[in-house]
Amino acid sequence: MSTALRPPVHRPARVAYATCRGVEDVEAIPVLAAFARLGVEAEAAYWNDPAVDWAGYDLVLVRSVWDYILYREEFLAWTRRVSALTRLANPARVLERNTDKTYLRGLAEAGLPVVPTLWVAPGGPVDAAAALGAVDWPELVVKPTVSSGARDTVRTADRAAALAQVAALTGAGRTAMVQPYLAMVEDEGETSLLYLGGEFSHAVRRGPMLGGGFADVAREPDADQLALAERVLAASAEPGELLYARVDLVRLPDGSPALIELELTEPRLFLGLCPGGPERLAAAALALLPGKNRPRPGVSPV
Repeated sequence: MSTALRPPVHRPARVAYATCRGVEDVEAIPVLAAFARLGVEAEAAYWNDPAVDWAGYDLVLVRSVWDYILYREEFLAWTRRVSALTRLANPARVLERNTDKTYLRGLAEAGLPVVPTLWVAPGGPVDAAAALGAVDWPELVVKPTVSSGARDTVRTADRAAALAQVAALTGAGRTAMVQPYLAMVEDEGETSLLYLGGEFSHAVRRGPMLGGGFADVAREPDADQLALAERVLAASAEPGELLYARVDLVRLPDGSPALIELELTEPRLFLGLCPGGPERLAAAALALLPGKNRPRPGVSPV
């Protein structure tokens, strides 16, 4: 009987697209289709579904996990469990930092231009009334540091209303952040710079969430915006650590760009506004997996 070694069995890479229940993620189907065109088995899975065998995937792509704000500790525990079993993108340590907006305070302390912010922690030393009395912001935005999609966020010119929202948040054991409302977003909008695989991919002009809206459209970032985005990312992650990133910028009254948010957990990537966007994300994801998990020869990523 022959004892010759059998040739190794090569299987397609398997990717999980982590999402949550009760959401409409318009990017999921195009991204899953892009993986399929690259010869990859990809499927959506609920991040908190106990029946999912995460070890059976070569990569778990964290995407529309938008309910994590309700279960942050459980979500972070999940990221650590998955990281022990397979590759998670973005990495667990990045997600832990990025799911609490106090990361903005650290970036500001590092010298990066961030929208001015007052931080009020439960039982902390900051006197919210005195702090608000010391600033001349005509309108205020009050929100918790763990939030998404303007949940529990208030825009008001009424100092008493702002203080009431701060008290409600801190009374519930949450840290509150207070920022000036920048009216320029109603004309210029926010500029979101999207990075895939560590490289700048595209930019989008986004309408304000708390004011009159307009359609999201592709735009070319200005040189100062691109330079700031690069500085923010360099200060926030190690080279090659991020699969995706969205850097949200606004302009301050003096015209200079400032960071309003760095989205490294579950941002919409506006892939539909970038030619070949889903394919770019899929190819960047597979580049994290060497050898057998790269796109098949002859298959173009874009």
